[in-house]
Amino acid sequence: MQDLDRLDPESLKGALEALLLVSSDPVSASALGQALSITPGETASLLAELSVEYREANRGFQLREVAGGWRLFTHPAFHDQVESYVLSWDTQKLSQAALETLAVIAYHQPVTREMVKGVRGVNSDGVISSLVDKGLVRELGRDAQHGQAILYGTTNAFLEKFGLRSTRDLPDLEQFAPDEQSRQFIRERLSGRSIQSTLEETDDDLEEERDLLEDDYDADEDDIMIVGNATDEDYDE
Repeated sequence: MQDLDRLDPESLKGALEALLLVSSDPVSASALGQALSITPGETASLLAELSVEYREANRGFQLREVAGGWRLFTHPAFHDQVESYVLSWDTQKLSQAALETLAVIAYHQPVTREMVKGVRGVNSDGVISSLVDKGLVRELGRDAQHGQAILYGTTNAFLEKFGLRSTRDLPDLEQFAPDEQSRQFIRERLSGRSIQSTLEETDDDLEEERDLLEDDYDADEDDIMIVGNATDEDYDE
């Protein structure tokens, strides 16, 4: 067995490739360096060199830093071929509802189920539970200001599957909006004040509906009282 302490830079790169190939999750530079008896700085430098080499050689895979570690990914240029191949495994894709819910959680975490409902306009409890089961969403704690409701956020698995180093790398949704009105709508929906406002508007609508029902009930009572006080002459008329 070759002594790792005597490996030259090229051999170290090969060793890093071997470690990355057997790793199913992103691996930190410090963990890789420890396995090869080199410093995290040296490891990070070699990983960066490998990433550039793969990109310049237009290989079918890339080396990227995501979720606090390094991992090999298929090249985006071959997305269609990879997708077709993977779908042949009967892998279940996320539904439109799941994607919408995941986007709300990713862009505004931590959020409660009610907050997600306030943005989407529909109950998302089942979808959130499904995302938790898939490992894309997790419980972050409790919201003391809203009855200890569970707070949700994304996981490292989410970052890994979407090729992100952190949620700061999420694309700006406003760039996909077709006009200023749509961009304003997105800005509002991604603000905590807007979500709270949406919930308050829902409460106001319910309160207004209750007031209308009470007014109708009072009006019916007035009609009954008038009829009850009518005289025989009124009926003769």
